[in-house]
Amino acid sequence: MNLVQPIPVGSAQVTEPQADISARLERLPITREVFWARNIVGAATFFDGYTVIAIAYAMPVLVREWGLTPGQTGMILSMGYLGQLIGAILFGWLAEKIGRLKVLLFTILLFVSMDVACLFAAGATMMMAFRFVQGIGTGGEVPVASAYINEMISSKGRGRFFLLYEVMFLLGLVGAGLIGYFMVPLYGWKAMFVVGLVPAILMIPLRWFLHESPRWLVANGRYEEADRIVSRLEKSARDAGQQLPEPKIVAAPFQRKSDWRELFQGIYLKRTLSIWAMWFCAYMVANGMITWLPTLYRQTFNLPLETSILYGFFTSVGGVVAAVICALLIDKVGRKRWYTGALLIAPLPLLLLAWLGATSATQVLILAGLAYAIVQTVTFSLYLYSAEIYPTRLRAIGTGTGSAWLRLGSSAGPIVVGFIMSTLGIQYVFATFSAILIVGALITMLFAIETKGKVLEELSP
Repeated sequence: MNLVQPIPVGSAQVTEPQADISARLERLPITREVFWARNIVGAATFFDGYTVIAIAYAMPVLVREWGLTPGQTGMILSMGYLGQLIGAILFGWLAEKIGRLKVLLFTILLFVSMDVACLFAAGATMMMAFRFVQGIGTGGEVPVASAYINEMISSKGRGRFFLLYEVMFLLGLVGAGLIGYFMVPLYGWKAMFVVGLVPAILMIPLRWFLHESPRWLVANGRYEEADRIVSRLEKSARDAGQQLPEPKIVAAPFQRKSDWRELFQGIYLKRTLSIWAMWFCAYMVANGMITWLPTLYRQTFNLPLETSILYGFFTSVGGVVAAVICALLIDKVGRKRWYTGALLIAPLPLLLLAWLGATSATQVLILAGLAYAIVQTVTFSLYLYSAEIYPTRLRAIGTGTGSAWLRLGSSAGPIVVGFIMSTLGIQYVFATFSAILIVGALITMLFAIETKGKVLEELSP
């Protein structure tokens, strides 16, 4: 068989190896290997989420211990996100060149090593530097992991399967809240970073028990390796008593090398610009709120440290509950409809909070928490959507550059909060955030495409 011979399918032409691998993956159920791959990568993503938000629960102590100004506080919270911006682009590009698993291993090593460094930070400048480098690692892990998980499964139930993996990131946020509540008052801010050392052990199963993405392998001319992996998955399905239908060929492109410029050409230009706007708007609001809330309760409303951290934890839990609901329903509702609705509904409690003046911690807890939970259904599922709208040759870099705007929004959020609180007042923070979400809703409504139930190769020629 000529492995690079093009064969016609409808109005398109496909390379035989890519069409073969795609069709065989599409007919597979969720095998044991894929299930555990999701869980192992999900464990790494759990600690990625933990690492991202850990600083928020350390900040109420650091503000007083180091005598930080609101500007310094905002910069420390933002530096991690600025590092994530670089990591998302750099490692997204690298994952297209050398593979998904190698990049995942390195990103975990990087953010764990910087977790150790944060334990020895002696002031604001050192913490900013360590959080920046740590952000490079955390910024690279999630988009590459998202591309990897998306490429392992079929279009049927892809949203639910992937988003139940992505919930692990949110559980990492909740885990940080629990650790912060129980350990920071007793052992100080360093307790948050000691726990972050755990994911070092995850490199063992990542290295020895997972295999590379077959879609990436065949897209890079390594059909024999991809064939061995898919054959093993097919055998696992048959051993479990599954009857596999005949592979159904769908349209796929000629085999091409990854070229980042293609993100801004043809049908991908509108997709790229719209997903960037969605990332930026949703994450600027979500992370702007969640990173500042514990400090806000402590400094503005003078709540005890334990109560401040507990309120922040409640907000994170609300986000997880909303995310699980989204994961279970998004394959039925559809991506575009869900995002548009969420971005239009979330501003309502924020506008009410601004109108009331945000005069009590209870008001902020209930109304800001409700808005955060709604926005969280968008933020955590955009990795799914980003990976769906690009072909294999662009999936990691497309998701990485898209999530770079997540980092820009996340870094801008805390700085904007600090600036508006210092100059105008807290209620104007929530009014500003509501306006940003409405802009995101309009862009989604006008330019986003629907992806539910469609084969990846069908969506992206």
